[in-house]
Amino acid sequence: MTPAFIVFLIFWLVGVVGTFVPVLPATLIIFVGTLVATFISGFSWWPDLPLLLTFAAITIATSLVDNVASAWGARRYGGSRQAGWGALIGGVVGLFIPFGLLVGPLAGALLAELLWVRKPPLAALRAAWGTLIGLLTGIVAKFVLHILLGLLELWHLWNPARSLFS
Repeated sequence: MTPAFIVFLIFWLVGVVGTFVPVLPATLIIFVGTLVATFISGFSWWPDLPLLLTFAAITIATSLVDNVASAWGARRYGGSRQAGWGALIGGVVGLFIPFGLLVGPLAGALLAELLWVRKPPLAALRAAWGTLIGLLTGIVAKFVLHILLGLLELWHLWNPARSLFS
């Protein structure tokens, strides 16, 4: 294992655990680990730049998974367009409160359904429940993406010839 491999492995493990900790930007941690490891191993334009650009695009897309999945869940369980937007806004607001990643989208969808759409409480609660289901689906998807990103980068960094232990 090279120093770059070990450094990335640490960042990756923190990022994977951070997938389940709402206050940690897990995807960003993994991307920063990729950057650091790439420069430790000696940046070269090819293949490092295309790989970093690909990782940057995947990082941006993965960062949106939670909010998009919450909005999808609200719509799937009978929520209106307003419930989807409420879940999205609630998710962003929820970043700043404890347990906000779970409570924010749920509350946002529920309030949108009750206040703007004026649905009965049970129908609004069903849309809010869908938001929670979507959010949990998003966390699972994010976890899988984090595992795949990490494995790809570890494979890229693996160089037994330059191992610290050889």
